[in-house]
Amino acid sequence: MSSYKLNYTDSFGNGDVNSLGSNPENGSSLAQSEKAVEELLTQQTPMLATDDHLIEFSEALRTVAKALRGSAEGKALAQAEAAEWKRRYELERSKNQELLHKAPLNGVCADESGNKGMDHLAKSPRRHGQENGKSERYSLERICSHDVLQDGGESNSPNGCNNKLKRKASFKLSWGCKGQANDQHKKEIVSFESGNITTADRSSKQISLTWETNPQTVIIFTKPNSTSVRVLSVEMVRWLREHKGLNVYVEPRVKAELLSESSSFDFVQTWEDDREISLLHPKVDLVITLGGDGTVLWAASMFKGPVPPIVPFSMGSLGFMTPFHSEQYRDCLEAVLKGPISITLRHRLQCHIIRDKARHDYETEENTLVLNEVTIDRGISSYLTNLECYCDNSFVTCVQGDGLILSTTSGSTAYSLAAGGSMVHPQVPGILFTPICPHSLSFRPLILPDHVTVRVQVPFNSRSSAWVSFDGKGRKQLEAGDALVCSIAPWPVSTACQVESTHDFLRSIHDGLHWNLRKTQSSDGPRDT
Repeated sequence: MSSYKLNYTDSFGNGDVNSLGSNPENGSSLAQSEKAVEELLTQQTPMLATDDHLIEFSEALRTVAKALRGSAEGKALAQAEAAEWKRRYELERSKNQELLHKAPLNGVCADESGNKGMDHLAKSPRRHGQENGKSERYSLERICSHDVLQDGGESNSPNGCNNKLKRKASFKLSWGCKGQANDQHKKEIVSFESGNITTADRSSKQISLTWETNPQTVIIFTKPNSTSVRVLSVEMVRWLREHKGLNVYVEPRVKAELLSESSSFDFVQTWEDDREISLLHPKVDLVITLGGDGTVLWAASMFKGPVPPIVPFSMGSLGFMTPFHSEQYRDCLEAVLKGPISITLRHRLQCHIIRDKARHDYETEENTLVLNEVTIDRGISSYLTNLECYCDNSFVTCVQGDGLILSTTSGSTAYSLAAGGSMVHPQVPGILFTPICPHSLSFRPLILPDHVTVRVQVPFNSRSSAWVSFDGKGRKQLEAGDALVCSIAPWPVSTACQVESTHDFLRSIHDGLHWNLRKTQSSDGPRDT
């Protein structure tokens, strides 16, 4: 492998030349490149504040050094991986050659024994969790096993061997375990001799929740600054305590409102800070929300891990997640507490920001869970955003426009819909990739599978920074080199259904959006004869 050099001549006219070499075989190119740039910067004459071009030149050299470092690391990693796969290929090839040239034993021809040997190798695991002391990232046990079936008729070859295939080979597919040391998430999805692929273990049409023990504790989240919500919360808290004997938790604000109504609400419990609410999940059996979809988002954000089942009552302007009517709250809660009930599992996005200035993993910011979407936009800048997008380390595209929306299927009827994205059933697993006002006529939205990891990075040559918000709040700035990483969180949000998931979804888009509402075509017009 030949080495390459980048020569930089001192712009001050002193004639010094610094070589930035990169030789992936000696492993010292990275240190030489950075050292050469640092020497060039330290040997220069002191720069005045007015010498803007010199400042830009020094920043450009630092960017070049950083790019060289990333390129050298990526190249070395790719070469090591290629050498490992080449070694495995040669080893497998030599084994196959030995089986093919093996002498006939007990009346079995060499070709037939070779086919049996190949079949045995195909059925055996190709990759394991550990090999040569190194852990593999993916575990693909029995990712493809097939049987080569030969014709049972008479053979025309002199050795009595027949290589003619009669039908397609059977095979078996399995899920790959990404980063898992066990087979907990691996399921076989097909096993047919005819070679036709069909799915097995498909999830049922509806998901039902049945209580094994009676619920004991509920927590109520309410929409603030609403008189109707305040009146309903007083009635509901009293009914849950007196008629159902449940322990009731409310927000500190709501407890103060209840105590102002009557001192008999001293049985209501609350929390003091975020640390205490993080410990409520093992105690709470059910969550009740009084408000709109924003109240459901707020309730889900209070739980950083698993979320208890949510019973959402519609008392807001939108009702995509709130199928229950507040007028019949007693009948609804009676049915929910008795069970079984149909629920909708709504996936959440797990997001975290990786700062370019962070030198260690522990310096990255904590994870943020969103139920609707995470938005990256240009903020107050007048320039278009410039965002590099990757999906499982594969380059997707460069977004140039007002921004990008990464949405869950539950959030497909929110900001993503306004930006031109599709409406998706909330139980369809996936990540919606929707651009905001892209400066391209061919940039259409995407729907990615739920197992991928999406990374959005602000490139170093971006004209301005970007801003990211999580479910419309928690706005943070992304500087050049910063990246946002998103994946499906392992803790979905389960919301109770009034009828069942599909019926509630269709009702919400009909009532909330008046989807495909138009006048019916008259029947007295011309007809085909």
